[in-house]
Amino acid sequence: MKLVIINGPNLNFLGIREPDIYGTQTLKDIEQKIQSYAEERGHTCSFLQSNSEGMLIDRIQKAHLDEADGIILNPAAYTHYSYAIHDAVKAVSVPTVEVHLSAIHARESFRKESVVAPACVGQISGFGATGYTLAIHALEEIRTKGE
Repeated sequence: MKLVIINGPNLNFLGIREPDIYGTQTLKDIEQKIQSYAEERGHTCSFLQSNSEGMLIDRIQKAHLDEADGIILNPAAYTHYSYAIHDAVKAVSVPTVEVHLSAIHARESFRKESVVAPACVGQISGFGATGYTLAIHALEEIRTKGE
């Protein structure tokens, strides 16, 4: 499978930002873990992290044009209010799994609702960096059922 992993605002500060919530791994550490896991399973990955909503949307649309098999999306703070990202995910024919490092439903009330999730095939939260590999497994299952 051709996978696109997209990370939103402030995730470039993983390892620095609130390690008690987000852990001590850097985004680079997490991307290396995802890359290794994906390659072991015969998949390819491309990565984007941006603090800009427009760049995230552009990459979602490009995933469609590139005929990607799946998107793993951590919209970060955009989760809670970006109808533009919701619409971008909904507009493409690429199965998308929303991932969060923290258990968003167990945090502040404003973090409990995702406006992006309804456009996705599923949401994984609270498993730290393992959520990304769980998302790969979920996309594999979806693909297997579709064949």
